[in-house]
Amino acid sequence: MIRVVDEWAEKANRSDVVAQVGASTYSPKRLTVYAQLAIDEFKKFVEQAEVVVAHAGMGSIITALELGKPIIIMPRLASLGEHRNDHQLATAAHMAAQKLINVAHNQEELLSLLDKVGPLEGVHRANPHASPELLNTVKSFIQRVDHRERRKATVFNKLSSVLNKIA
Repeated sequence: MIRVVDEWAEKANRSDVVAQVGASTYSPKRLTVYAQLAIDEFKKFVEQAEVVVAHAGMGSIITALELGKPIIIMPRLASLGEHRNDHQLATAAHMAAQKLINVAHNQEELLSLLDKVGPLEGVHRANPHASPELLNTVKSFIQRVDHRERRKATVFNKLSSVLNKIA
């Protein structure tokens, strides 16, 4: 993926492309590369980006969505030895079905999406806070569990009391 983005940047005469490359041994010609970025550094680059290109990791996807940035996802594939299984395909399919991301399944699709950087649709910023409905559902669940636990504790205390009297 890094090689493809670098070749695209060369062809498009772009010198503003930044990449977090991990342990890649490829030496880009046009990209500014970082082996690893701290979360706050990564977020600053995403804030400045026209588009985010990433594998289907949830951290990258959520950051782009929170900042309202269009994102192109190229899932890592187990068949190419890029990951231990194909869970990123499932992530990409789920997010694409909701029209939240752009997915490239191969180099040609990635290049095609990169060529559309300007008109790629961004998404509305995702709310980084839980919705009131979710909070109410979680609160209700906790209250039900707490009520059950208190009932269990009451039964346990009564049983302990009876056993202590017998002993």
